[in-house]
Amino acid sequence: MSTRRIPAASRAVGSGDGGLKRELRSRHIQMIALGGAIGTGLFYGSSDAIGVAGPSVLLAYLVVGAVIFLIIRALGEMSVDEPVSGAFSHYAHRNWSPRAGFVSGWNYWFNYIAVAMVELSVVGSFVNYWLPAVPTWVSAAIVLVLITGVNLIGVRAFGEFEFWFAIIKVAAVIAMIVLGVVVVVLGINSSADLPTPSFAHLVDDGGFFPLGVGGTIASLAIVAFSFGGTELVAVTAGEAADPERTIPKAVNQVVLRILIFYIGALAVIMSVVPWSLLDGETSPFVQIFDRVGIPGAAHILNLVVLTAVVSVYNSGLYSNGRMLYSLAQRGSAPAYLGRLSRRGAPVAGVLTSSAVTVIAVVVVFLWPEFAFQYLLSIALIAAIINWGMIVITQMRFRRRIGPDAAAALAFPLPFARVAPWIVLAFLAGVVVLMAFSPQYRTAVVIGPVWIGVLLAAYEIRVRRAKRADAA
Repeated sequence: MSTRRIPAASRAVGSGDGGLKRELRSRHIQMIALGGAIGTGLFYGSSDAIGVAGPSVLLAYLVVGAVIFLIIRALGEMSVDEPVSGAFSHYAHRNWSPRAGFVSGWNYWFNYIAVAMVELSVVGSFVNYWLPAVPTWVSAAIVLVLITGVNLIGVRAFGEFEFWFAIIKVAAVIAMIVLGVVVVVLGINSSADLPTPSFAHLVDDGGFFPLGVGGTIASLAIVAFSFGGTELVAVTAGEAADPERTIPKAVNQVVLRILIFYIGALAVIMSVVPWSLLDGETSPFVQIFDRVGIPGAAHILNLVVLTAVVSVYNSGLYSNGRMLYSLAQRGSAPAYLGRLSRRGAPVAGVLTSSAVTVIAVVVVFLWPEFAFQYLLSIALIAAIINWGMIVITQMRFRRRIGPDAAAALAFPLPFARVAPWIVLAFLAGVVVLMAFSPQYRTAVVIGPVWIGVLLAAYEIRVRRAKRADAA
């Protein structure tokens, strides 16, 4: 393990009265990263992916997981070298240009606002499993207020909350996999209209590629959304107690664990209930246990799924607060967003992000179908822009520091000469797939427009700053 000193600029972010506090331990960081990625995409959106690809969706998760690993390793390379709040936005500012840093930071903030709206849009469906009379917007509003309160506490308290949120869902997914295997092995089936659970269901209903290789390829866009949030591990770098040790450990483990959870869980689901019988109306995790006559397990899983969604929103609000703080520190956001509480929480950034997310409650109330279908696609295009900027920034980072310094990096990206190009080609392919999908086509149009808005906002900010300096 490297003992290289952390750069002075990095140390300043986490020190000093009123600054962000380096109080996140390794267990906090790993669970925050897991908490950001294991949520709606797995527990709810996986139904859509299964419907498009059938059992071959497992291959799609494997491919996307490999690409995401390269993205997170590229980000980890820079985060270990300079562990700061704001992560990729800061790195884009320093290694690319102030304009790129501005676009990266605000795009990421927008990305998680959209993710928050997606998460809040499905909270009500899980609450309605027990309380069908409760309006979905009421559930969304309660969660929003609760999580805002959690994020106004110091980072150590937030880390503990998120640690236990994530522990619950990780333990539940593992338990679900074990229980599902038992159901399959013992052939438990209380439903006369369902075939006996069997691993053969992965191939006996049209084969492993029942909708062809085209279905597998088409599912890549849906699957990619599931991995949004893994980059949270870098956002925590500015508050990590020992970033040179904790960040590499979290990066290396988080993608592998997510792949195990996704592929293992979905393989079990499609073995208990054939893929073509998953209705997509509710979480497949809940549906399979309802169908095999284990209602108690279904109630527990519904609680876990609800916890998972709240956990993702919790992580998202955390990252948004830190991103606004970092942008304000560089003059790329209003100065008030750089205010911290006495406990080191970016209270202004958290409250502003939460206030904007209130729109989600209105959207859920007025257009519940729109909330999930279209917000998911908008969140995905923002994530793709973010991922693309991360790997471009990593290439510029290496160019800036030179080959000798690159060879001495403590946590280098594997296959650094070709990996970023592989990632960019894959992301471009996903955008093409989105253009051919009615569900995602709108986002492909919105993406460039959004980038244009950010570039225009940056030019306005620069011109105002010049006029202020000249005055």
